Amino acid sequence: MTTFERIKKLAKKRSKSLRQVTFDLGLGENYLYSLKNGKRPGTETLEKLADYFHVSLDYLLGREDENNIQDQKDLKKFLDDNLNYGMTYDGQNLTDEEKERLKIALTQVFYKYKDKFKKD
Repeated sequence: MTTFERIKKLAKKRSKSLRQVTFDLGLGENYLYSLKNGKRPGTETLEKLADYFHVSLDYLLGREDENNIQDQKDLKKFLDDNLNYGMTYDGQNLTDEEKERLKIALTQVFYKYKDKFKKD
């Protein structure tokens, strides 16, 4: 599987279009499609992609099997990523103030209950 195919699969798994990925990472509009034609991504771009998808560089380069992907989520990054891009409630876009309040509320709930679900 090529780097492009892996990126496409990761984007689909996270319900993101390739266009949204390029926008989120500040890449050129057709950058990811250039990878389809054999262009090799630079180290900085690979690092951005790996961080964005929470995978290793080796996975993106095809040196590591998909089974080794860690699907860990950093709560702060998850909230930042998801609250800033397309968050709606009942079809209405959230205001910046509503997004901030939601972020605070979810963070408080996390810290209040995080120890409750730890395994002994």
